[in-house]
Amino acid sequence: MRTEALTLNDVTIDLRQQRILESIHLAVDPGSFTCLLGPSGCGKTTLLRAIAGFTPLDRGDIRLGAQSITHLPPEKRQTAMVFQSYALWPHMSVGENLGYPLKLRGVPRSERQQRVADTLQRLELSGFEKRAVTQLSGGQRQRVALGRALIIDPPLLLLDEPLSNLDAAIRRSLRGELRRLQKSLGITTIMVTHDQEEALQMADQIVLMRAGQIVQVASPQRLYQHPADLDTARFLGVDNIVSCEKEDPANARGATQFGFRTRDALVNASLNAAALNRKGRVSDCVYTGDGYQISLSVNGDTLYATSDSPIALGAFATLQVPASALIPFGPDNRHLPPLDRHEDIA
Repeated sequence: MRTEALTLNDVTIDLRQQRILESIHLAVDPGSFTCLLGPSGCGKTTLLRAIAGFTPLDRGDIRLGAQSITHLPPEKRQTAMVFQSYALWPHMSVGENLGYPLKLRGVPRSERQQRVADTLQRLELSGFEKRAVTQLSGGQRQRVALGRALIIDPPLLLLDEPLSNLDAAIRRSLRGELRRLQKSLGITTIMVTHDQEEALQMADQIVLMRAGQIVQVASPQRLYQHPADLDTARFLGVDNIVSCEKEDPANARGATQFGFRTRDALVNASLNAAALNRKGRVSDCVYTGDGYQISLSVNGDTLYATSDSPIALGAFATLQVPASALIPFGPDNRHLPPLDRHEDIA
């Protein structure tokens, strides 16, 4: 399986007199798995289609390896794309769907049959060659669509929300399968998703987009722990924001507010002194299966925390968050770097 690096320089796209992508710069390492993540309308699918050649650029350059592919039509770019709808041909069998791209390229029949058989085995679909695609489950159709893309041995694989049409259980299972297959092949892969959990679990690199621009490029762990700004943090599940008080842990210089996730906040716990504390009145208590989510009214704001046991409505309680779970932001809502452990805040 061939693989190539991908480089985007100043990629800009206007559609219907509206700026859709603004000066996109991105480097994708060969053999890596990159997720384009962001809310609907942020430009991630347009960017993927631009890489595939379906949407022309108004400015900029796209390079696959050492070659510029900016002005090449889709069929000359040697990329492979799996669409959200899978786009399988319903009148063809599984084997015919897989072999059709090879037939278009003039690959001899005997070689086509062997490559189809190898692909089916790789996808754990051996014996399905003559089955109609209309008889397949959603997960099996997704594998066939992926196999049809991979069978041409592309240097770059593009995935447009390939798991979004599946139910939750199958989607979780196929995330691991797709990730293992990508790693075993070593193919450079770019996937569009709006699902934060999906991106965090699958990607080597996440490209977070907002309003046609790249906000942050980072590994999943760094993006989750050090979001670029407050909007990014909220998108990644930071559902509590509090203003800093002098008693709060000093884990960043110049912090004016902290963000934290409900999962990291405990009610009536016994944490050490290096923790954020807020006292308030319980306004709601909801069972979540593995405990309770507590809503706490604190100075007119609602904060959320977890508890092992229910707490009566109207009762006073103390929310605590360990310093390691606090994400500091400055007055401009930008994330602040943590203090060096030897630095003195005073």
